[in-house]
Amino acid sequence: MIERHWTGLAKAAFADAYVHHLRTETFPALDGIAGFAGASILQREVARGVEFLVITRWESLQAIHAFAGADAEMAVVPTKVQAMMLEFEARARHYVGVV
Repeated sequence: MIERHWTGLAKAAFADAYVHHLRTETFPALDGIAGFAGASILQREVARGVEFLVITRWESLQAIHAFAGADAEMAVVPTKVQAMMLEFEARARHYVGVV
């Protein structure tokens, strides 16, 4: 199992809209990709807004490529989401579970 981690800092006023976007658009789309195994949304309030850590789980690197394209670490951040963010990572990180 591979976990894909990505963080973004949302404008406080858009935090709920971002979660709604993930639940109603992003995650349903990921469900259609073979090898997608689930996702989690973590958040914390910080001085400038709401920081999110989005973790998706995948069965293989090939499945991640089906989502992210040839560069598996490239972040996939739609224009709609970029407008909700103060800043966000351009690259995701992948971790392989060892336990």
